Amino acid sequence: MKLQRKNRLRAAALGAIAVSGALVLTACGSDDNSSTGGSGDKSSAASNSNIKCDGAKSQLRASGSSAQKNAMDLWQNAYNAACKSANINYKSSSSGEGIIAFNGGTVGFAGSDSALKPEEVADSKKICKTGQGINLPMVGGPIAIGFHLENVDSLTLDAPTLAKIFDTKIKKWNDPAIAKLNAGVKLPDLAIQPFHRSEDSGTTQNLGKYLSATAPDAWKYEPEKKWPAPGGQAASGSAGVAAQVKQTNGAIGYFELSYASSQSISTVKINTGASAPVEATSENASKAIAAAKIKGTGKDLALGLDYTTKADGAYPIVLVTYEVVCDTGNKADTLGTVKSFLTYTASDEGQKVLSGAGYAPIPTEINAKVRETIAGLS
Repeated sequence: MKLQRKNRLRAAALGAIAVSGALVLTACGSDDNSSTGGSGDKSSAASNSNIKCDGAKSQLRASGSSAQKNAMDLWQNAYNAACKSANINYKSSSSGEGIIAFNGGTVGFAGSDSALKPEEVADSKKICKTGQGINLPMVGGPIAIGFHLENVDSLTLDAPTLAKIFDTKIKKWNDPAIAKLNAGVKLPDLAIQPFHRSEDSGTTQNLGKYLSATAPDAWKYEPEKKWPAPGGQAASGSAGVAAQVKQTNGAIGYFELSYASSQSISTVKINTGASAPVEATSENASKAIAAAKIKGTGKDLALGLDYTTKADGAYPIVLVTYEVVCDTGNKADTLGTVKSFLTYTASDEGQKVLSGAGYAPIPTEINAKVRETIAGLS
């Protein structure tokens, strides 16, 4: 019976990957035994996976971060296959659009690569009624710096050089600053074409936080969701930036590792001052995220990340995607589905699918608090 359940869910996961272009991997249901209450389609859950469908009885709309799109494709496909009484429909757009939709009351939860700002928390109280919006860290991972240089497969940059490239202060690939970091690499006399996000993006903001923390003399901009520097070219979403880098010789851009992996885009190694330049991998991002501390108060679990780490093997350009929900005052018709779905994504099995898809699971101690908070949503 267990083998049959695994085979069915494996087929569901592969279906999601075919749609999203994510990496091929298997997905399993949650082994979390907690109950969210209410009456769900338990027979469907039992026949498809170990995902708990208790209380899940409606279509749930969600939207936001494109950074977690490939993870969300896997999660919602597995969940929808297990819970016939519910349906998760996540629209991948941007962190900014997700927060607007959440505070407008049109989605049950939002995905955001940056924690809510104080003014956004204040706005959320109109929707959450008796509570407010909180941040639940659910997906971690590296922000890969993808590049396209014909006949160049390996490239190392440090923070000041990267800042000057995205600020269009360094304009040629054979610039002495780049050459110094890449001894023995034949760099072309070719114009650099930097690409950035066109819409408000948590990925943009996290890259800005890294550059501000590690290269303050070269990057003078405040880390905001809107791209701050002049010059360069804009594209919509992580998928749009990745597509432009893929097809443009001389291009460089930033996006989540899953986009680079699925499209075979080369990524930059970062010279952090550690014993060796650090590659953008799930494992290396996990080393950096493991040092994160909770900076939120109460039920809010916003994290503080150390972008200046010099630990060996710790990739410093990381982000954490939050699922933004009401702590109390959730809509009665969607509360059960929200709790059921997020219980699965935060479960051991839900988190296990992340590494193979280019993401990093949330550290165990922090994830334990996420599960506790989800169980208490009302």
